[in-house]
Amino acid sequence: MRADGRALDQLRPVRITRGFTLNAPGSVLIEMGRTRVLCTASIDNKVPDWLVGKPQGWLTAEYAMLPGSTSPRKAREKTKPDGRSVEIQRLIGRSLRSVINLAPLAGRSLWVDCDVIDADGGTRTASITGAFVAVVDAIAQTDLASQAKEILRDSVAAISVGIINGEVCLDLPYVEDSTAEVDFNVVMTGSGRFVEVQGTAETKPFSREELDTIIASASAGIASLTQIQKDSLGSRWPW
Repeated sequence: MRADGRALDQLRPVRITRGFTLNAPGSVLIEMGRTRVLCTASIDNKVPDWLVGKPQGWLTAEYAMLPGSTSPRKAREKTKPDGRSVEIQRLIGRSLRSVINLAPLAGRSLWVDCDVIDADGGTRTASITGAFVAVVDAIAQTDLASQAKEILRDSVAAISVGIINGEVCLDLPYVEDSTAEVDFNVVMTGSGRFVEVQGTAETKPFSREELDTIIASASAGIASLTQIQKDSLGSRWPW
């Protein structure tokens, strides 16, 4: 039995609230269990210097944990993000760019900001899942709306999987993540293709059979998250 009573292959309760803030065209609060992340997406009419004059736009992501998101308090990143935040924001950016055609964005940048309000495990995977919904809303509320199907090649979502007491468990809260024997983060598209698989043995090596089970569990979990994204976006779902 897991700490919260869930089945091994069961997601935590997931809720996506769109239009959570007033100013960003894409604004989503994603809640996965007790983890809550605010994901916003905005469009800027400029690109990084290395893309000036080139026929494509760009997408970049930033990630931060707010001071009150953990106990004890996490110090605010006042000058530059710490190494963990840099790693996660690069993952978010790579994941979103994997499903976005940057050519129609020529001369523009999509800015994605993921700010963790409450951290109880899986903040990076929740950020990716919520940020995709925010990006769809941001595109839909600009003059790029008519090109949404050209820009958005697929959806993307992510989930954590681990081995706890010898059992493969989906969607780890902190109490499980902090003691996992094996810890994975898996990013996949809505059509079932892999974007990134991050996995490591924390306390003991894992077998090929366990790896296959981990991937199968992640695939099923991401299929469920994709349906939640689709239901949340309704008529804005591009496909």
